[in-house]
Order: sequence, then C-alpha cells, then structure tokens
Amino acid sequence: MKHIFKIIAVLSAISAVWVALLETSTVPRSYTWLLPIYLVVALGCYGLFMVGYGLMFFPTCPREAILLQQV
Repeated sequence: MKHIFKIIAVLSAISAVWVALLETSTVPRSYTWLLPIYLVVALGCYGLFMVGYGLMFFPTCPREAILLQQV
C-alpha cells in the first residue's frame, strides 16, 4: 500500500511542475504540452532497461544466474 502512495506523490509532483510551467510561461507552450509524452517515453525506456537488466543478471535468483552463466 505504501508503494501506491509513493506513485501518487510522484505523479502529483510531476503534475504540479507541469501546471507551473504552463502558468508561468517560462517554457514555450508548444514544448510544455509535449512534456507528458516525454514522460511516457522516458518511463517506457526505463521499463525496457529494467527488463533487460533483469534478464541479463537475474538479481533475484543468484543460484539460477550462476547455473545459466555456466551453460
């Protein structure tokens, strides 16, 4: 349950920054509207990296990782 609160807090912080950038006009509006798309792409890249890392090193199964490396 604590993980859900962390996710909600991070999403709220990102939304607050996005709204602040929209309101203050420090960044051109055409760039600001693309920020959610950049966030989704960045999360996708992070997810692919974590899956790849998990497949290469098996951090949760050290015994199986050793067996696979021997093969």
